[in-house]
Amino acid sequence: MFDWNGSELPAAPGVGFKARHFEALMVDPGAVRWVEVHAENYMGAGGRPRAQLAALAERMPVSVHGVGLSIGGSGALDARHLARVARLCAELGPASFSEHLAWSTHETEFLNDLLPLPYTEATLARVCAHVDAVQDALGRRMLLENPSSYLAFTESTWSEPDFLAEIVRRTGCGLLLDVNNVFVSAVNLGFSPEAYVDAFPLGAVGEIHLGGHDADRDEHGAPLLIDSHGREVADPVWALLDRVLARTGPAPVLIEWDTGVPDWPVLAAEAARAGAALERVA
Repeated sequence: MFDWNGSELPAAPGVGFKARHFEALMVDPGAVRWVEVHAENYMGAGGRPRAQLAALAERMPVSVHGVGLSIGGSGALDARHLARVARLCAELGPASFSEHLAWSTHETEFLNDLLPLPYTEATLARVCAHVDAVQDALGRRMLLENPSSYLAFTESTWSEPDFLAEIVRRTGCGLLLDVNNVFVSAVNLGFSPEAYVDAFPLGAVGEIHLGGHDADRDEHGAPLLIDSHGREVADPVWALLDRVLARTGPAPVLIEWDTGVPDWPVLAAEAARAGAALERVA
């Protein structure tokens, strides 16, 4: 078990790194003080991606965000995949490593999605065992991210904040609070996003994510939000961030923009807005 005592990331804005923004980040990063990369994009040996990542790592802290370990999967973790993640972290020495409270594998199949879990005692034991295995393999604490949800399981016996708090208690991991995920889930499932963050174990949060979402309707005409990471952060999500920061104080805040990636000035403006939110509570 690992004892959680904070993140090594600066309490400042960061962005999800895209190769098209490399020169801008090296020349004039603006408000950006750190970057995050998806582990699975950098598991190859050498090449331009790893060279750019190494150059960025000399300039600012890097966070590694996994999307393929399937922490909530019913089977054992993929040992080869975990070994490749561990090798990347050993070579890069990132300030933080995180993964999702979700599953994306079934037997030998990999599903290109992050799927939800029922919050039961059996799921809790399995997730904690997998978190322990990741932390042992990496030799460091990991952060676990709350999901964006489109359905709820009738068999769940824990609320999501309490479920995450218990994982922290049992494993010593930290948490990554995705504020956009909270808002998306709240609209889709009909709960209060403010009540959710008030119940969240904010003392374990080592990183905060913000991203854009798309609005749609379900088959019954009810509002349905899609966690697309393809546009600016919505105003209600910024307001929810203010509520979180009022309780946590300044924290590492990342802007995620993974589809329809904009030119650097647009992304830099989002990072600057995150910086302004942090300054209000500094």
